[in-house]
Amino acid sequence: MELSRKNKMRKGAAEEERRYNGKRGAHLTTATADDGPSIFEVLAQDSLMGSVRPALQHAVKVLAECNPSRYGFLWRWFDEIYATLDLLLQHHFLSRTSASFSENFYSLKRVVTSGPARPAHLGLLRKQHWRSLLLLALLPYLRAKLEKILARQRDEDDFSIQLPQSACRRMYRAFLAAYPFLSMAWESWVFCQQLLYIFGRTSRHSPLLWLAGVRLLHLNARDIRNMDLKPSTPSSSASQSVGQRFQQLLSTAVGGVALSLSTSLSLGVFFLQFLEWWYSSENQSTIKSLTSLPTPPPPLHLDQDQTALAINKICPLCHKVRANDTALATSGFVFCYRCIYIYVKAHQQCPMTGYPTELQHLIKIYSPEG
Repeated sequence: MELSRKNKMRKGAAEEERRYNGKRGAHLTTATADDGPSIFEVLAQDSLMGSVRPALQHAVKVLAECNPSRYGFLWRWFDEIYATLDLLLQHHFLSRTSASFSENFYSLKRVVTSGPARPAHLGLLRKQHWRSLLLLALLPYLRAKLEKILARQRDEDDFSIQLPQSACRRMYRAFLAAYPFLSMAWESWVFCQQLLYIFGRTSRHSPLLWLAGVRLLHLNARDIRNMDLKPSTPSSSASQSVGQRFQQLLSTAVGGVALSLSTSLSLGVFFLQFLEWWYSSENQSTIKSLTSLPTPPPPLHLDQDQTALAINKICPLCHKVRANDTALATSGFVFCYRCIYIYVKAHQQCPMTGYPTELQHLIKIYSPEG
């Protein structure tokens, strides 16, 4: 009897110790399962795609200026082409890694906020997948278009260009007037969200993640192993229908394009970092000290006929002295900014040569005299 009582006491003490140890190590398990990235990692992955777009836009602009007939369409439709390629790229990575391109670059993954964890190689659930895809690819496209329209509207207001007014145009101008305040409210929300993330008050650093219903975690060893073992193309069988085979072929083609874009962007990121170092102030000061040449003397100004000078300052459209000199990149003629803006907006061509011309071909000239 005494022996059985002692055994029961020992079992109770052992059980109590196991419960205590389990509670004591609970925070370790939670930290391992909820391995969220630091604020520096999430900000770095946010800025990655933000630096790729301006670099590609500048490269396309250089190509279009060098050969407008061949590469001009790339510059005119840059936003649409970039949005399409970005859509394919993000869809590929969301399907295969449960992360966007920039998030996967920093070994992160998206997990559903509510519900059990899902292996990264299986991709997100359909609802979270399409939400994430639209917020990653469509929202930046709409914002870029709005900012371009806003910049054009500011030019019209600065130079007092009055176009025919209508109810739709008044609503359009009212929205453009409210857009800066909406943008400021959005940036304030982003800042507050990041501040709360720093202090551990929220699990998401961006409102976009909240709208998509996901949060970011680090990839673990099992995720990396499963993604390496996952085949790049789904296996085909003889029993598949023509529609299924076509869908599989289309999926393979899209995956190949996305993989090519991923490889190119990965190399481009390192190239951008090299350019950032090359054009840094410290490196430029070193280069200038090694390759600097003496400043050449100022050019000599020859005496010119005053009548010829007066004729050169006449606008070909209004036949008055030019105000706010603006040159056309397609023909080289110089006009008043207001005159050529209204003409090109209405006719899409140069008034002197008839060359096809868009508003982005207007180049403002800032002379020392004016």
